[in-house]
Amino acid sequence: YIWVNIKNITMSDDLKPGQKFPTPTPGFGDRVFYETLYRQNPVSEMAQEWCVNYGVLPYDEAKEIYKHVMQRKGKKILSPSCNNNKAIKRKTKLEHPIAVSTDLNVGGG
Repeated sequence: YIWVNIKNITMSDDLKPGQKFPTPTPGFGDRVFYETLYRQNPVSEMAQEWCVNYGVLPYDEAKEIYKHVMQRKGKKILSPSCNNNKAIKRKTKLEHPIAVSTDLNVGGG
């Protein structure tokens, strides 16, 4: 058995303004939905927020939309030194380690 325990998840250093999560691949269903919604209705609040949080917009566009999202929520806009170009580290602890069998004999024989 192999014990798997996740301690740190680190994102890349090239985050866009307001990005909180890793950018999903272009074929990911949520990304397709929200990008399409944003292109069809650029004032959609939920599309703006999702696109900013996941970093799918170009940098300059994300910067502008991030300002609108923060104003709408009544929050202060983080300065670029606090928000951009820094790795985000999230610590995740598993309550119970996951046991993974390395036995490849699936046929039971």
